[in-house]
Amino acid sequence: MPEPLPPPNFTSGAAYPEIGRLRIALTAGDFATVRKVFAGLDTNATTIAVGTATDIGGIEAAALGREWQADPDDALIGTLLGAHLIQAGWTIRTAALAKYVSREQFEGFRAYLCRAEQVLIDVTARHPDYVPAWAKRLTSARGLQLGPSELRRRYDRLAAHDPHHLPAQSSVLQKLCPKWGGSWPAVQAFVKECTDTAPPGSHNAVLVCEGHLEYMGTLGSKKKAVEYLQDPRVRQEIYAAAERSVWHADFTNAVGWVWVRATFACLFSLMGDHRAALTQFTALGPYGNASAFDYVGDGEQEFVRYRAEAYAKGAA
Repeated sequence: MPEPLPPPNFTSGAAYPEIGRLRIALTAGDFATVRKVFAGLDTNATTIAVGTATDIGGIEAAALGREWQADPDDALIGTLLGAHLIQAGWTIRTAALAKYVSREQFEGFRAYLCRAEQVLIDVTARHPDYVPAWAKRLTSARGLQLGPSELRRRYDRLAAHDPHHLPAQSSVLQKLCPKWGGSWPAVQAFVKECTDTAPPGSHNAVLVCEGHLEYMGTLGSKKKAVEYLQDPRVRQEIYAAAERSVWHADFTNAVGWVWVRATFACLFSLMGDHRAALTQFTALGPYGNASAFDYVGDGEQEFVRYRAEAYAKGAA
């Protein structure tokens, strides 16, 4: 009888040593070390790290504000402050559908996002090529329900400096979904635009999975989601995306890889392709990411359950 698998590590950024150093420095208010850690990251990793920083407890907007006021030309600190304000607003709003959010929640949410916009507009005015700030402005655009033309304007400004910036593309995909006033054809067209131009082996093809997960989330049940994934066209799209990313020889474990592999593991599991799922769970090793599995239940529990199933059936 095989030994039980150890619990996966779901801690945000656990697979990335630089995120661990950032976590310690931010908690201690050591902004000199924070700057050193970010200095070693590319734009994609910087945006992901900014997002991770907003999840770290004990960081106060006031402390970031004082640091930024001392040097308003510091694009990183300004972006961290803007991201922190966005996160605070979203905490008030919650992830619930709009019909379940109270007027008071919306007012608090909007107030924080407007404050974040003021900071991030200043950052991008001073540093028009600072991609992480533009990425956060995509998030605030979604929350403030700005129109598609403004969303595209912001994305194009970012893409002029980093045309394959996955965090930004994922943010645009969210805004293009019907729940934010978009449409499924718009989602499909944007995903195709991003994946067709991305280098083979890059992480960007995970957008194909994200688009299908978003659509599955509207179907109302796991049973209907599984039925949807039996469509030969859908399955072919997911396999083709894997060939361009997680199954490609040039795929690397750059910052963000855990989410990418876990997302493919989720879809392969729901498709009933245990062998394909096992390749991703094996590659993940001790790490886990529950975001894709949240679409079908308690994300962490579903991750553990499907991982066990893949190990039990995928090697047969």
